[in-house]
Amino acid sequence: MNAPSLILYQRDDCHLCDLALEVLAAAGTPDFESAFIDEDAALEARYGARVPVLHDAASGLELDWPFDAATARRWLGTRRTSSPAAGEGGC
Repeated sequence: MNAPSLILYQRDDCHLCDLALEVLAAAGTPDFESAFIDEDAALEARYGARVPVLHDAASGLELDWPFDAATARRWLGTRRTSSPAAGEGGC
């Protein structure tokens, strides 16, 4: 079985990350991995002010918080052909 191509970058004890999980569930997001950036200096440098971020490993595109279920569904449907969505940052 292949690993999911979606990764949700998040932090421990992050209320926005918890909200993102709820939104992704409501959007019917396919299986994804959770990567916690707290203990990884490289991930912290890249995603520290932006989490939660949904990353598509296959295309390299990212969906930054804030997003709602409709935005997530739209991004999931077009992520292979469009540019990343920019957000306002997170935790």
